[in-house]
Amino acid sequence: MKTLILMRHAKAVHADGLLSDFERNLNDRGKEDAAQMGKRLLNKKVNPDLIICSAAKRTAKTAKIVADQLGYHEHNINKEFDLYNCTVDEALNIIRHMNDDCKTLLLVGHNPAVTSLAGYLTNTLIESLPTSGQVSIGFKGISWKQVARNMGELNWVDLPKLPLH
Repeated sequence: MKTLILMRHAKAVHADGLLSDFERNLNDRGKEDAAQMGKRLLNKKVNPDLIICSAAKRTAKTAKIVADQLGYHEHNINKEFDLYNCTVDEALNIIRHMNDDCKTLLLVGHNPAVTSLAGYLTNTLIESLPTSGQVSIGFKGISWKQVARNMGELNWVDLPKLPLH
């Protein structure tokens, strides 16, 4: 069984024209939400074998905060430039290159790709995953190389505004 956790980056500072979109950092709410969502993963006993994130500042910071909550060393986070402004196919390409020793993969990225990928893999309508939102998708009996449309089973969706379970 493989598990893919998709997470949208936490809330970022507004674009002010001084920083590029790539360089935007998290705002205070984003930092709090990322920590909360990391704690929720810990409470669900999610223990990623690998964390991959877009190389953009806000996604890298989100991944680091979540990793801190999970006791995952930040130096083991893979930053992928190809996840910034990527398509579903580009994200799938990254997933399909995962080593099958990796059972649980946490991918931190951007919309619309994160929401679209969740729908593509599970045939579930998720209108727009909000910042810090997470989706867990399970794949039974397949390699990462075989991940394709409608092959995943939606395990859960968690959002910062939802009550704790």
